[in-house]
Amino acid sequence: MTTTPARILVVDDEESILQFVSYNLRKEGYDVTTAPDGDTALDLAADAPFDLVILDIMLPGTDGYEVCRRLRAAGDTPVLFLSARDTELDKVVGLELGGDDYLAKPFGVRELIARVKALLRRTGQRTADAPHDDSPVEAGGIVLDETTHIARSGGVEIDLTPREFELLACLMRHAGKVLSREHLLKEAWGWQYVVETKTVDTHIKRLRDKLQAAGVDPAAVETVRGYGYRLAV
Repeated sequence: MTTTPARILVVDDEESILQFVSYNLRKEGYDVTTAPDGDTALDLAADAPFDLVILDIMLPGTDGYEVCRRLRAAGDTPVLFLSARDTELDKVVGLELGGDDYLAKPFGVRELIARVKALLRRTGQRTADAPHDDSPVEAGGIVLDETTHIARSGGVEIDLTPREFELLACLMRHAGKVLSREHLLKEAWGWQYVVETKTVDTHIKRLRDKLQAAGVDPAAVETVRGYGYRLAV
């Protein structure tokens, strides 16, 4: 039976973020509408209901907090806040106003998608056309669960930062394939992947150290000289 894809409204005044978020959500099968400011978002939400609103806090005119307050007064559409200000106060204010989750910029593709899926599951919404395999990824003796953001080896949890988790997830999803530093940057750093490629090398070193501490051979993450990295299988 075919179901209607979840409708998502993405609100941000930065065009690059709108393009990044909407492109990746559409790849997952969602019906995406974008808005560059709070007033436009409120007009769109008044015209037709959305299953989820992804909302930047710092918007021109009506800011994200006020948009959330008005949306919550009109209904119970889930709200995922985006913000470059990753402070406890910002999170508390957003959640107290009725926001359902908070994602700090910069963020990776998989973290974004995981948060979206989690919020839509709470309201019983799914995509219509994208695969819904949320089972753990297994490769190189590692089991990685993208729904809980936990990676384990031999039952031992690997202590990873969100960025290290994103890097490992990318390598595991493409296990055995060589991935360029640019590819890894785009998946793990998301819309802010224009940082220097040597950043990947630094994080790979830390990732190897974490893997070794968990009993995984750090050589499993192979360096392919002049190109990038590969997870051995």
